[in-house]
Amino acid sequence: MVTPPSYESRQFERRPGIRPRQTLGRRLDAASRAALPAAIAVVLLLLLHAPLGLPAQPALLLGAELACVFYWSLFLPRVMPSPVVFVLGLLVDLLGTGPLGLSVVLLLIAHVAGIAWRQALMRQGALVIWLVFAGVAALCCLIEWLATMLLEWRLLPPGSAALQFGFALGEYLVLSGPFAWCMRVVARPHG
Repeated sequence: MVTPPSYESRQFERRPGIRPRQTLGRRLDAASRAALPAAIAVVLLLLLHAPLGLPAQPALLLGAELACVFYWSLFLPRVMPSPVVFVLGLLVDLLGTGPLGLSVVLLLIAHVAGIAWRQALMRQGALVIWLVFAGVAALCCLIEWLATMLLEWRLLPPGSAALQFGFALGEYLVLSGPFAWCMRVVARPHG
């Protein structure tokens, strides 16, 4: 099945001038640029699983992955497709202590939210985007908290979910600047 070209590639094709020939080097360059967001997510995942001795380090993991998936699904969805999000969620589950499949569902929720609200959010400012991410992160933290309570069959204090939610909000703020730079300079240098 042939997929239609994306909007960005159609705009690039319409530009007048000579287009460079697609050599192996150019294809590898394009593939590496497209793989950058997934590579960043994997590096964040491995970094947050390393024994860094940070307080509440496991609570940082979900927020970082949610921020990564939501940001790239919103601003450049072609480099963060659903199969990549699925694999990232599976890696989070395999490296973590939570139930298998829960992180997959949570990251797919963030992915679907980013893609579904893409058109409306692209016209908004950073504050509105951050508030939408806050809603998505709150939903994901609530789902994880409820699922953990059901699987452990005991009542857990809501403080852990609130802490994870706070970390997710802060991580999005911290990571969105470097992500914007990567998108502008590395992932999409042609506009």
